[in-house]
Amino acid sequence: MKFKRIFLMVLDSLGVGETSDALNFGDNGANTLGHINEQCDLFIPNLKKIGFLDTLNMNENDKVEAYYTIAKPINAGKDSLNGHYEMMGIKSDIPFQTFNSGFPYEILTGIEQTTGRMIIGNKCCNDDSIIQELGERQASYGSLIVYTSADSDLQVAAHEDSIPIATLHQYCEKIRALTLKEEWRVGRVIARPFTGTKGNYKFIHTSRKDFAIKPPTKSVLDSLLEESYNVIGIGKINDIFDGQGINKIIKASSNAEAINKLTDIMDKSFTGLCMVNLSDFDSLYGHTRDIEGYARAIEELDVDIPIILNKLELEDLLIITADHGNDPTFQGNDHTRENVPVILYSRNFKNNKRLPAFETFANIGATIADNFNVSLPPIGKSILNELE
Repeated sequence: MKFKRIFLMVLDSLGVGETSDALNFGDNGANTLGHINEQCDLFIPNLKKIGFLDTLNMNENDKVEAYYTIAKPINAGKDSLNGHYEMMGIKSDIPFQTFNSGFPYEILTGIEQTTGRMIIGNKCCNDDSIIQELGERQASYGSLIVYTSADSDLQVAAHEDSIPIATLHQYCEKIRALTLKEEWRVGRVIARPFTGTKGNYKFIHTSRKDFAIKPPTKSVLDSLLEESYNVIGIGKINDIFDGQGINKIIKASSNAEAINKLTDIMDKSFTGLCMVNLSDFDSLYGHTRDIEGYARAIEELDVDIPIILNKLELEDLLIITADHGNDPTFQGNDHTRENVPVILYSRNFKNNKRLPAFETFANIGATIADNFNVSLPPIGKSILNELE
Protein backbone atom coordinates (compact mmCIF):
# COMPACT_ATOMS: atom_id res chain seq x y z
CA MET A 1 0.00 0.00 0.00
CA LYS A 2 1.61 3.24 -1.16
CA PHE A 3 -1.01 5.56 0.36
CA LYS A 4 -2.90 4.99 3.59
CA ARG A 5 -5.53 7.62 2.79
CA ILE A 6 -6.74 8.88 -0.58
CA PHE A 7 -8.85 12.01 -0.88
CA LEU A 8 -10.76 12.33 -4.16
CA MET A 9 -12.22 15.80 -4.79
CA VAL A 10 -14.72 16.09 -7.65
CA LEU A 11 -15.21 19.64 -8.93
CA ASP A 12 -18.69 19.09 -10.28
CA SER A 13 -18.84 20.19 -13.96
CA LEU A 14 -15.39 21.81 -14.18
CA GLY A 15 -14.40 20.42 -17.59
CA VAL A 16 -11.33 21.51 -19.54
CA GLY A 17 -12.37 21.25 -23.18
CA GLU A 18 -14.46 19.41 -25.72
CA THR A 19 -14.11 15.66 -26.17
CA SER A 20 -13.44 13.96 -29.50
CA ASP A 21 -17.13 13.01 -29.62
CA ALA A 22 -18.49 16.41 -28.48
CA LEU A 23 -20.17 16.98 -31.84
CA ASN A 24 -22.46 14.01 -31.14
CA PHE A 25 -23.73 15.89 -28.09
CA GLY A 26 -23.96 19.30 -29.76
CA ASP A 27 -21.09 20.48 -27.56
CA ASN A 28 -18.26 21.15 -29.98
CA GLY A 29 -16.34 24.20 -28.78
CA ALA A 30 -17.27 23.79 -25.11
CA ASN A 31 -14.55 24.50 -22.54
CA THR A 32 -15.75 25.29 -19.03
CA LEU A 33 -12.46 26.26 -17.38
CA GLY A 34 -10.94 27.75 -20.53
CA HIS A 35 -13.82 30.08 -21.31
CA ILE A 36 -14.21 31.20 -17.70
CA ASN A 37 -10.49 31.98 -17.56
CA GLU A 38 -10.66 33.90 -20.86
CA GLN A 39 -13.53 36.08 -19.68
CA CYS A 40 -12.59 36.55 -16.02
CA ASP A 41 -8.79 36.18 -15.93
CA LEU A 42 -8.85 33.83 -12.96
CA PHE A 43 -6.53 34.56 -10.03
CA ILE A 44 -5.79 31.05 -8.80
CA PRO A 45 -2.09 30.93 -7.86
CA ASN A 46 -2.41 27.84 -5.67
CA LEU A 47 -4.28 25.76 -8.25
CA LYS A 48 -1.85 27.01 -10.88
CA LYS A 49 1.10 25.64 -8.89
CA ILE A 50 -0.33 22.12 -9.04
CA GLY A 51 -0.92 22.21 -12.80
CA PHE A 52 -4.62 23.04 -12.93
CA LEU A 53 -4.37 25.58 -15.75
CA ASP A 54 -1.86 23.41 -17.61
CA THR A 55 -4.61 20.85 -18.19
CA LEU A 56 -6.27 23.27 -20.62
CA ASN A 57 -3.62 22.79 -23.30
CA MET A 58 -1.59 19.99 -21.69
CA ASN A 59 1.41 22.30 -21.59
CA GLU A 60 4.68 20.91 -20.27
CA ASN A 61 5.48 22.53 -16.90
CA ASP A 62 8.75 21.59 -15.25
CA LYS A 63 8.02 23.67 -12.15
CA VAL A 64 4.71 22.04 -11.30
CA GLU A 65 4.13 20.71 -7.77
CA ALA A 66 1.87 17.78 -8.70
CA TYR A 67 1.24 15.28 -11.46
CA TYR A 68 -1.36 16.56 -13.91
CA THR A 69 -3.24 15.35 -16.98
CA ILE A 70 -6.74 15.12 -18.45
CA ALA A 71 -9.21 12.22 -18.55
CA LYS A 72 -11.57 11.45 -21.43
CA PRO A 73 -15.09 10.09 -20.86
CA ILE A 74 -16.23 6.82 -22.41
CA ASN A 75 -19.62 6.43 -20.73
CA ALA A 76 -22.64 7.29 -22.85
CA GLY A 77 -23.96 10.21 -20.81
CA LYS A 78 -22.64 13.58 -19.72
CA ASP A 79 -24.43 13.59 -16.36
CA SER A 80 -23.10 13.31 -12.82
CA LEU A 81 -24.08 9.66 -12.40
CA ASN A 82 -22.31 8.52 -15.56
CA GLY A 83 -19.24 10.58 -14.70
CA HIS A 84 -18.94 9.27 -11.16
CA TYR A 85 -19.78 5.72 -12.25
CA GLU A 86 -16.98 5.76 -14.83
CA MET A 87 -14.57 7.25 -12.30
CA MET A 88 -15.23 4.26 -10.04
CA GLY A 89 -14.89 1.69 -12.82
CA ILE A 90 -18.48 1.25 -13.99
CA LYS A 91 -19.10 1.15 -17.73
CA SER A 92 -22.53 2.48 -18.74
CA ASP A 93 -23.72 2.56 -22.34
CA ILE A 94 -27.13 4.10 -21.63
CA PRO A 95 -27.38 7.82 -20.76
CA PHE A 96 -29.85 9.00 -18.16
CA GLN A 97 -32.69 11.11 -19.49
CA THR A 98 -32.90 14.89 -19.14
CA PHE A 99 -36.05 16.96 -19.59
CA ASN A 100 -34.88 20.56 -19.89
CA SER A 101 -38.12 21.63 -21.60
CA GLY A 102 -40.34 19.96 -19.02
CA PHE A 103 -41.58 16.44 -18.45
CA PRO A 104 -43.95 14.79 -20.94
CA TYR A 105 -47.66 14.52 -20.29
CA GLU A 106 -47.41 10.78 -19.64
CA ILE A 107 -45.02 11.23 -16.70
CA LEU A 108 -47.10 14.01 -15.15
CA THR A 109 -50.30 11.99 -15.51
CA GLY A 110 -48.58 9.01 -13.92
CA ILE A 111 -47.42 11.13 -10.97
CA GLU A 112 -50.92 12.55 -10.46
CA GLN A 113 -52.45 9.08 -10.54
CA THR A 114 -49.79 7.67 -8.22
CA THR A 115 -49.98 10.45 -5.63
CA GLY A 116 -53.52 11.75 -6.03
CA ARG A 117 -52.09 15.28 -6.18
CA MET A 118 -52.26 17.93 -8.89
CA ILE A 119 -48.98 18.88 -10.60
CA ILE A 120 -47.80 22.46 -11.05
CA GLY A 121 -44.52 23.88 -12.32
CA ASN A 122 -43.01 21.43 -14.83
CA LYS A 123 -40.08 23.65 -15.78
CA CYS A 124 -36.32 23.91 -15.41
CA CYS A 125 -35.05 25.72 -12.30
CA ASN A 126 -31.71 25.78 -10.48
CA ASP A 127 -32.51 27.88 -7.42
CA ASP A 128 -35.39 28.59 -5.06
CA SER A 129 -37.23 30.89 -7.49
CA ILE A 130 -39.72 28.16 -8.28
CA ILE A 131 -40.96 27.97 -4.69
CA GLN A 132 -41.10 31.77 -4.48
CA GLU A 133 -43.24 31.74 -7.63
CA LEU A 134 -45.46 28.75 -6.86
CA GLY A 135 -45.12 28.24 -3.11
CA GLU A 136 -48.34 30.02 -2.13
CA ARG A 137 -50.35 28.16 -4.77
CA GLN A 138 -48.85 24.84 -3.70
CA ALA A 139 -49.58 25.45 -0.03
CA SER A 140 -53.15 26.55 -0.75
CA TYR A 141 -54.12 23.60 -2.94
CA GLY A 142 -51.83 20.84 -1.70
CA SER A 143 -50.39 20.30 -5.16
CA LEU A 144 -46.89 19.13 -6.03
CA ILE A 145 -44.31 21.42 -7.63
CA VAL A 146 -42.48 19.25 -10.17
CA TYR A 147 -39.35 20.58 -11.87
CA THR A 148 -35.84 19.67 -13.01
CA SER A 149 -32.42 21.28 -12.59
CA ALA A 150 -31.39 20.44 -16.19
CA ASP A 151 -29.41 17.56 -14.74
CA SER A 152 -30.93 14.08 -14.94
CA ASP A 153 -33.36 14.61 -12.10
CA LEU A 154 -37.02 15.05 -11.24
CA GLN A 155 -37.53 17.26 -8.19
CA VAL A 156 -40.72 17.48 -6.15
CA ALA A 157 -41.31 20.40 -3.80
CA ALA A 158 -44.06 20.90 -1.22
CA HIS A 159 -44.57 23.06 1.87
CA GLU A 160 -44.21 21.03 5.05
CA ASP A 161 -47.54 22.37 6.37
CA SER A 162 -49.52 21.23 3.33
CA ILE A 163 -47.79 17.89 2.76
CA PRO A 164 -45.87 16.33 5.67
CA ILE A 165 -42.23 15.64 4.91
CA ALA A 166 -42.63 11.89 5.47
CA THR A 167 -45.52 11.85 2.99
CA LEU A 168 -43.48 13.76 0.40
CA HIS A 169 -40.72 11.18 0.79
CA GLN A 170 -43.26 8.40 0.22
CA TYR A 171 -44.52 10.12 -2.92
CA CYS A 172 -40.99 10.44 -4.29
CA GLU A 173 -40.28 6.78 -3.60
CA LYS A 174 -43.33 5.88 -5.70
CA ILE A 175 -42.29 8.34 -8.43
CA ARG A 176 -38.83 6.71 -8.44
CA ALA A 177 -40.47 3.38 -9.28
CA LEU A 178 -42.56 5.08 -11.97
CA THR A 179 -39.53 6.62 -13.67
CA LEU A 180 -37.58 3.39 -14.04
CA LYS A 181 -39.06 2.99 -17.52
CA GLU A 182 -36.21 3.42 -20.01
CA GLU A 183 -37.70 6.44 -21.79
CA TRP A 184 -38.36 8.18 -18.45
CA ARG A 185 -35.23 7.06 -16.58
CA VAL A 186 -33.84 10.03 -14.70
CA GLY A 187 -30.84 9.59 -12.47
CA ARG A 188 -32.50 10.90 -9.32
CA VAL A 189 -35.92 11.75 -7.95
CA ILE A 190 -35.46 14.39 -5.24
CA ALA A 191 -37.87 15.35 -2.46
CA ARG A 192 -37.55 19.08 -1.70
CA PRO A 193 -39.71 20.11 1.28
CA PHE A 194 -39.82 23.81 2.08
CA THR A 195 -41.09 26.09 4.81
CA GLY A 196 -41.78 29.78 5.43
CA THR A 197 -44.36 32.26 4.19
CA LYS A 198 -45.04 34.12 0.95
CA GLY A 199 -41.96 35.99 -0.23
CA ASN A 200 -39.73 34.11 2.20
CA TYR A 201 -40.00 30.42 1.38
CA LYS A 202 -36.91 28.33 2.11
CA PHE A 203 -35.94 24.79 1.25
CA ILE A 204 -35.41 22.54 4.27
CA HIS A 205 -32.05 21.18 3.20
CA THR A 206 -31.80 18.74 6.10
CA SER A 207 -35.01 17.03 4.97
CA ARG A 208 -34.11 16.74 1.29
CA LYS A 209 -34.05 13.12 0.20
CA ASP A 210 -32.65 11.71 -3.04
CA PHE A 211 -33.95 8.53 -4.61
CA ALA A 212 -31.26 7.42 -7.04
CA ILE A 213 -30.75 4.31 -9.13
CA LYS A 214 -28.49 1.59 -7.80
CA PRO A 215 -25.25 1.41 -9.78
CA PRO A 216 -25.65 -1.21 -12.52
CA THR A 217 -22.50 -3.11 -11.54
CA LYS A 218 -19.94 -3.35 -8.76
CA SER A 219 -17.74 -0.28 -8.27
CA VAL A 220 -14.34 0.33 -6.73
CA LEU A 221 -16.21 1.63 -3.68
CA ASP A 222 -17.79 -1.81 -3.22
CA SER A 223 -14.39 -3.49 -3.59
CA LEU A 224 -12.90 -1.25 -0.90
CA LEU A 225 -15.79 -1.87 1.47
CA GLU A 226 -15.57 -5.64 0.96
CA GLU A 227 -11.97 -5.51 2.20
CA SER A 228 -12.99 -3.45 5.26
CA TYR A 229 -11.48 -0.15 4.15
CA ASN A 230 -13.21 3.09 5.07
CA VAL A 231 -15.21 4.67 2.26
CA ILE A 232 -16.37 8.17 3.20
CA GLY A 233 -18.75 10.16 0.99
CA ILE A 234 -19.10 13.92 1.46
CA GLY A 235 -21.81 15.95 -0.28
CA LYS A 236 -23.90 14.20 -2.92
CA ILE A 237 -21.57 11.20 -3.28
CA ASN A 238 -23.93 9.01 -1.25
CA ASP A 239 -26.89 10.09 -3.39
CA ILE A 240 -25.05 9.35 -6.64
CA PHE A 241 -24.20 5.79 -5.59
CA ASP A 242 -27.51 5.35 -3.70
CA GLY A 243 -25.54 4.50 -0.57
CA GLN A 244 -23.83 1.54 -2.18
CA GLY A 245 -20.18 1.04 -1.26
CA ILE A 246 -20.11 3.81 1.36
CA ASN A 247 -19.85 3.29 5.11
CA LYS A 248 -19.73 6.90 6.31
CA ILE A 249 -22.11 9.52 4.92
CA ILE A 250 -21.48 13.22 5.51
CA LYS A 251 -23.99 15.71 4.14
CA ALA A 252 -22.99 19.12 2.80
CA SER A 253 -25.20 21.70 1.10
CA SER A 254 -22.48 23.96 -0.37
CA ASN A 255 -18.87 23.98 -1.50
CA ALA A 256 -17.82 25.76 1.68
CA GLU A 257 -19.55 23.23 3.91
CA ALA A 258 -18.15 20.30 1.91
CA ILE A 259 -14.59 21.63 2.24
CA ASN A 260 -15.08 22.22 5.97
CA LYS A 261 -16.29 18.62 6.36
CA LEU A 262 -13.34 17.42 4.30
CA THR A 263 -10.77 19.23 6.43
CA ASP A 264 -12.46 17.84 9.56
CA ILE A 265 -12.10 14.29 8.18
CA MET A 266 -8.45 14.96 7.32
CA ASP A 267 -7.81 15.37 11.04
CA LYS A 268 -9.12 11.83 11.70
CA SER A 269 -7.19 8.60 11.51
CA PHE A 270 -8.52 6.11 8.94
CA THR A 271 -7.39 3.89 6.11
CA GLY A 272 -9.24 4.11 2.82
CA LEU A 273 -10.95 6.60 0.54
CA CYS A 274 -12.69 9.91 1.22
CA MET A 275 -14.63 11.18 -1.81
CA VAL A 276 -16.10 14.68 -1.86
CA ASN A 277 -18.24 16.44 -4.47
CA LEU A 278 -18.25 20.24 -4.76
CA SER A 279 -21.64 20.74 -6.39
CA ASP A 280 -21.97 24.55 -6.41
CA PHE A 281 -19.95 24.84 -9.62
CA ASP A 282 -22.62 22.88 -11.45
CA SER A 283 -25.89 23.65 -9.71
CA LEU A 284 -25.41 27.33 -8.87
CA TYR A 285 -23.28 28.57 -11.76
CA GLY A 286 -23.04 26.11 -14.65
CA HIS A 287 -26.73 25.46 -15.22
CA THR A 288 -27.62 29.11 -14.62
CA ARG A 289 -24.86 30.28 -17.00
CA ASP A 290 -23.39 32.53 -14.33
CA ILE A 291 -19.85 33.10 -15.60
CA GLU A 292 -18.78 35.51 -12.86
CA GLY A 293 -20.28 33.33 -10.13
CA TYR A 294 -18.46 30.29 -11.46
CA ALA A 295 -15.18 32.21 -11.61
CA ARG A 296 -15.67 33.44 -8.04
CA ALA A 297 -16.29 29.87 -6.85
CA ILE A 298 -13.05 28.67 -8.48
CA GLU A 299 -11.10 31.50 -6.84
CA GLU A 300 -12.71 30.66 -3.48
CA LEU A 301 -11.55 27.07 -3.89
CA ASP A 302 -8.04 28.33 -4.63
CA VAL A 303 -7.95 30.04 -1.22
CA ASP A 304 -8.73 26.70 0.44
CA ILE A 305 -6.13 24.68 -1.46
CA PRO A 306 -3.17 25.51 0.88
CA ILE A 307 -5.29 24.51 3.89
CA ILE A 308 -6.12 21.16 2.27
CA LEU A 309 -2.53 20.49 1.16
CA ASN A 310 -1.12 21.36 4.57
CA LYS A 311 -3.43 18.82 6.23
CA LEU A 312 -2.17 15.97 4.08
CA GLU A 313 0.05 13.46 5.85
CA LEU A 314 3.07 11.84 4.23
CA GLU A 315 1.09 8.71 3.34
CA ASP A 316 -1.84 10.64 1.81
CA LEU A 317 -2.78 11.20 -1.83
CA LEU A 318 -5.05 14.00 -3.06
CA ILE A 319 -6.74 13.62 -6.45
CA ILE A 320 -8.66 16.56 -7.93
CA THR A 321 -10.88 15.95 -10.94
CA ALA A 322 -14.37 16.60 -12.39
CA ASP A 323 -17.27 14.50 -13.67
CA HIS A 324 -18.31 16.39 -16.85
CA GLY A 325 -18.44 19.96 -18.16
CA ASN A 326 -21.03 22.72 -17.84
CA ASP A 327 -19.66 25.66 -19.80
CA PRO A 328 -21.44 28.84 -18.56
CA THR A 329 -20.60 30.60 -21.83
CA PHE A 330 -22.38 27.92 -23.87
CA GLN A 331 -25.91 27.91 -25.28
CA GLY A 332 -28.72 26.31 -23.26
CA ASN A 333 -28.36 25.23 -19.66
CA ASP A 334 -27.33 21.59 -19.99
CA HIS A 335 -24.04 19.86 -19.22
CA THR A 336 -21.32 19.89 -21.87
CA ARG A 337 -19.34 16.88 -23.11
CA GLU A 338 -15.80 17.64 -21.97
CA ASN A 339 -12.57 16.10 -20.82
CA VAL A 340 -11.79 16.67 -17.16
CA PRO A 341 -8.65 17.71 -15.27
CA VAL A 342 -6.77 15.20 -13.13
CA ILE A 343 -4.37 16.47 -10.47
CA LEU A 344 -2.48 14.04 -8.21
CA TYR A 345 -0.65 15.52 -5.22
CA SER A 346 1.39 13.98 -2.45
CA ARG A 347 3.97 15.53 -0.17
CA ASN A 348 6.27 12.61 -1.05
CA PHE A 349 6.28 13.08 -4.82
CA LYS A 350 9.70 13.93 -6.25
CA ASN A 351 9.02 13.67 -9.98
CA ASN A 352 5.99 15.89 -10.56
CA LYS A 353 5.13 16.30 -14.24
CA ARG A 354 2.54 16.02 -16.97
CA LEU A 355 1.17 12.50 -17.48
CA PRO A 356 -0.24 11.12 -20.75
CA ALA A 357 -3.97 11.72 -21.11
CA PHE A 358 -6.22 9.10 -19.51
CA GLU A 359 -8.37 7.32 -22.08
CA THR A 360 -11.11 6.96 -19.47
CA PHE A 361 -12.07 8.47 -16.11
CA ALA A 362 -11.78 4.89 -14.79
CA ASN A 363 -7.98 5.22 -14.54
CA ILE A 364 -8.70 7.08 -11.31
CA GLY A 365 -10.68 4.21 -9.81
CA ALA A 366 -8.19 1.64 -11.07
CA THR A 367 -5.32 3.53 -9.41
CA ILE A 368 -7.24 3.68 -6.11
CA ALA A 369 -8.06 -0.03 -6.29
CA ASP A 370 -4.45 -0.90 -7.09
CA ASN A 371 -3.21 1.15 -4.13
CA PHE A 372 -5.38 -0.78 -1.67
CA ASN A 373 -4.80 -4.12 -3.42
CA VAL A 374 -8.49 -4.78 -4.08
CA SER A 375 -10.01 -6.18 -7.27
CA LEU A 376 -9.40 -3.93 -10.25
CA PRO A 377 -12.42 -2.63 -12.19
CA PRO A 378 -13.14 -4.02 -15.69
CA ILE A 379 -12.27 -0.64 -17.22
CA GLY A 380 -9.40 1.72 -16.53
CA LYS A 381 -5.67 1.36 -16.06
CA SER A 382 -3.79 2.00 -12.84
CA ILE A 383 -0.97 4.52 -12.96
CA LEU A 384 0.10 3.87 -9.37
CA ASN A 385 3.59 2.73 -10.35
CA GLU A 386 4.16 5.96 -12.30
CA LEU A 387 3.70 8.10 -9.19
CA GLU A 388 7.12 8.68 -7.65
